[in-house]
Amino acid sequence: MAETYMQNLVNYIKKNLTKGYTLESLKCALINQGYSRIEVQRAIDITNKELAESAPKLKEKPTIKYEAFDEENNLIRFEEKKPFWKRWFGF
Repeated sequence: MAETYMQNLVNYIKKNLTKGYTLESLKCALINQGYSRIEVQRAIDITNKELAESAPKLKEKPTIKYEAFDEENNLIRFEEKKPFWKRWFGF
């Protein structure tokens, strides 16, 4: 019985997170509806854990590529400036 009660809270939180509500607003709403702070916090912790497990794992860091174009849509090339210590010591 206690597991289904807690799972109902978790499902409620997940459903409303997908609708765009924040965790803080859901927490306040549940406490105002008569749920205890401990139950609500425990349900939020379980929800965060379940959502973290279902999130996709990133295998590599994304690379950010910067490009600049002039008025005629031609690519402008820039030389990469070496850091001071590499210029100073000749690396």
